[in-house]
Amino acid sequence: MADENDYGNRPLDQAIRAAGRRAFEETLAAGLPVFYLDSEGLNVMQLPDGRRFEIRWIPGAPSGENYAIVRELKAPRGLKRVPSLT
Repeated sequence: MADENDYGNRPLDQAIRAAGRRAFEETLAAGLPVFYLDSEGLNVMQLPDGRRFEIRWIPGAPSGENYAIVRELKAPRGLKRVPSLT
């Protein structure tokens, strides 16, 4: 029997991660950007064409105008999967 504090391995945790991955992929497939915090703590905007940008949020700005691009990020070699959203 799994320990109830074994986060990440419970069926509920796995279902949540899978749903997040599907939503990420479906959003890009719909032609929309996806925003997330990467493993290094950077705020990232990923475009459907695969380009990724570090962004900074602009508090109080209207939706769609509430971020500024800091720089384009180079994709790690061989990256062909959705980033971890945990």
